[in-house]
Amino acid sequence: MKKGKQVNDDEPPSYQDATAGYEEMQAQFSWDDKTIRRTFIRKVYAILMVQLLVTVAIISLFTFCAPVRFFIQTHPGLYLASYLMFCSTYIALSCCGELRRQFPWNIILLVLFTLSISIMMGFISSFYNTKSVLLCVGITAMVCLAVTIFSFQSKVDVTSCQGVLFSLCIVMLLCAITISIAVPFGYIPWLHAVYAVIGAILFTLFLAFDTQMLMGNKRYAISPEEYIFATLSLYLDIIYLFSFLLQITGQGRE
Repeated sequence: MKKGKQVNDDEPPSYQDATAGYEEMQAQFSWDDKTIRRTFIRKVYAILMVQLLVTVAIISLFTFCAPVRFFIQTHPGLYLASYLMFCSTYIALSCCGELRRQFPWNIILLVLFTLSISIMMGFISSFYNTKSVLLCVGITAMVCLAVTIFSFQSKVDVTSCQGVLFSLCIVMLLCAITISIAVPFGYIPWLHAVYAVIGAILFTLFLAFDTQMLMGNKRYAISPEEYIFATLSLYLDIIYLFSFLLQITGQGRE
């Protein structure tokens, strides 16, 4: 009779036997999550590039074409109509989660939103010097590129700095209230400059915040299903950054 280890079928499996395929399964899930996140990022940036191209085209049309510039400046009602469309589409995309995720209504609302805010930016840019507008576009592009590289490469978690962003929002709100009170008594250039500088810094930080939310490897992340909301957030950050830079460095058209 051979001596050897007897195996009892009634004994429960060991820990090693029970968890034999766990590591492989976990690696597969991790790989799937990374693939989904990469597809989500590509989709967001593809939509964002289209939005920015449309905005730059409309700003260029209103800035370089004299007849269009004269028409838009003499019809301020178009700006008001664009502003109302901007507010309505923004509320619909931000507050209505089901509508934001329902095709094709989400795309239709995003197109209307992009056109409305592009017309608003084109209207504002038409009152500034052409060189100032081009300078601000270039500065905005460089800042966005630098912030994007920083957000993807840095280990600093901007998503955990919500208190700093909230404090800057409060300071900006107080500056806006002060400006609105002081305007009837006279324009204060330095106060407006402080307001614009704080706004540019704030939305640069918001751009880093939303970019890291998009990446999904920080404390807070956005769901891959919310590609419309992610695109909306990044697009607004860039537009507001451009508008504040225009207030800082822009010169009025002669």
